[in-house]
Amino acid sequence: MIEKKSLNFIEQIIEEDLANGMKREDLRFRFPPEPNGYLHIGHAASICLNFGLGEKYNAPVNLRFDDTNPAKEEQEYVDAIKRDVAWLGFQWDKELYSSDYFQQLYDWTIEIIKAGNAYVDMQSSEEIAKQKGTPTEPGVAGPYRNTSVEENLALFEKMKNGEFNEGEAILRAKIDMQHNNMHMRDPIMYRVLKKTHHRTGNDWVIYPMYDWTHGESDYLESITHSLCTLEFKSHRDLYEWYLDQVKEIAKTQPKQREFARRNISYTVMSKRKLLQLVQEKLVSGWDDPRMPTISGLRRRGYTPNSIRKFSEIAGISKRDNVTDVALLEFCIKDELNKTAPRVMAVLDPIKLVIDNYPADKEEILIAENNPEDENAGNREVPFSKELYIEREDFREQANKKFFRLKIGGEVRLKNAYIIKADSVEKDENGNITVVHCTADLDSRSGSGTEASQRRVKGTIHWVSSKHAVKAQVNLYDRLFKDEAPDSHKDIDFKEFINPNSLEVITALVEPSLLNSKPGDRFQFQRKGYFCADVDSNTNQLIFNRTVGLTDSWAKEEKKTAAPTNDASYDAIIALAGKYLKARSNEDRATLLTEIEPLASKVNADVLTKKLSEAIANKDVLAGLLTLKFVGIATDEQKAFISKALTMKNGAIKLEALNITIANDDLLAENKTTLESILAEEKSPFIKEIIEKAIA
Repeated sequence: MIEKKSLNFIEQIIEEDLANGMKREDLRFRFPPEPNGYLHIGHAASICLNFGLGEKYNAPVNLRFDDTNPAKEEQEYVDAIKRDVAWLGFQWDKELYSSDYFQQLYDWTIEIIKAGNAYVDMQSSEEIAKQKGTPTEPGVAGPYRNTSVEENLALFEKMKNGEFNEGEAILRAKIDMQHNNMHMRDPIMYRVLKKTHHRTGNDWVIYPMYDWTHGESDYLESITHSLCTLEFKSHRDLYEWYLDQVKEIAKTQPKQREFARRNISYTVMSKRKLLQLVQEKLVSGWDDPRMPTISGLRRRGYTPNSIRKFSEIAGISKRDNVTDVALLEFCIKDELNKTAPRVMAVLDPIKLVIDNYPADKEEILIAENNPEDENAGNREVPFSKELYIEREDFREQANKKFFRLKIGGEVRLKNAYIIKADSVEKDENGNITVVHCTADLDSRSGSGTEASQRRVKGTIHWVSSKHAVKAQVNLYDRLFKDEAPDSHKDIDFKEFINPNSLEVITALVEPSLLNSKPGDRFQFQRKGYFCADVDSNTNQLIFNRTVGLTDSWAKEEKKTAAPTNDASYDAIIALAGKYLKARSNEDRATLLTEIEPLASKVNADVLTKKLSEAIANKDVLAGLLTLKFVGIATDEQKAFISKALTMKNGAIKLEALNITIANDDLLAENKTTLESILAEEKSPFIKEIIEKAIA
């Protein structure tokens, strides 16, 4: 029995429209990106929604570029967007541009001016903003609101002819300055932008605003359902008002409906912030595999199917929420587990010598490509006396729970023999360089001998020293170490960049990978899923880690949970939050009396870890208030105080100052910092404290 999927709320709206008389053959959708950046995983939700509806209802879907801001738009972005949509497996009906409609929009605008519903305003943006009022206070009419139609037509013609500089004049819709929706208080329709457009060149110096262009483009294309993210919900009144100025009764009027944008943990979704990362070279480009862009995910090894599956599972919501990035990682792991060939690659090699294996002998062993896919076949893997294994797979001494190789212990080499470690060689620093072992030469996998049936608890992977191929392996991890890096009010999101988000190593891989092509995906057995980079070739193999076999972040959180669960410090963090909001010295003094006995109970290891991780204001203040009572004992604690001195928050800066002034060593070490702070400090109170301290 086929399970019937429930409808999401957008599908319910469409079904209601069909039930109320809309013809199924009239349905038409669009995906309308702005070509001012690369698409990211959040856009994939909109792509999958619109094109998914097209597939479900056999309806055309336009790819329309809302290209109304030549200052930020480039052909590079247009090409990247088309490439990404096609890669996801979707085919658009028509490729269109809002700039296709510039003349029609202009002609309509002339009619709107003639009807007395638009006017040219030559005030400054500050004056206009002041007149618009606030959400709780009505706006007031500006001095140009009642200019005559004739004068407005003449002024708008001057705008079109380039007789005004940028910012000197705008065209505004004349709606209602008292309206409870701020967007209806005479919004801007046109502004002067003397920039070259990527399609129209210098034909225009006035450009329509998004709100004016958006609905009219939908109308011209006979779009039935214009689906936007929730921030446009408050724009719906304006969308409909603009349509009312131009619509014909017999023509389809688009219906705007909103859904929640896709937010994902451990990343940022703002194109502006992603552009910052690119421009400041914090990543290698828009397609850096750490970026949440579709091109970055593609280069990292994600598949179209995994992204579409992620969008399907995450669903469409009416409320903003954050989806755990672990769900995206699960989707790609689930697919690659079924489809990716298994290969052997040693990322941190140590030599292993099988002393009883003939030096001149080589064997070709047969390895299964994918146990999840019986049609994946087998491959040949060369074997010899000298191998490389992972350094972490050997310990000279280990407890009973270590099931990999140890002196006197046995493991099976994947697809090969059972071996027992006998001895090691070390360098002058005591580091192990070679592991010597003995093989049970009757135990070769698949040989059918009694010894081959023998079970041992551990199996490790390897590569043959003679045949191993060097490869560059990029070990990518999450770009940010904070779950919501752009949610901290006074802290730049870039402060949360994970310094360990990329580690480049030289690995040794089996020779079959010489046949890999850019984009090929593999499971490096026991290590994770990897993808051949776009720059990979037979002269220089390059592989990008897509995702590990296990969630290293979850393991890390579990591992560190015990030492960080210090009840005393948790209580101090809570009190620090109250301290930041305290309105009087009396309130702060009361809080300090609660903090003092807690500070003496804080575990030293917990304190060290918390200080190293502290970025948010209350976390930094909690560290300061603890150190205030336990004293400064380490270089790390001194560095923490120095960092706190430079923070913007007044309460934090004051506490850091008090601690510094009370400690002669700290005062001497931070004198230059204090002088720099003094030169820029605006608070007379803090300036006075610093002046007295360094006098």
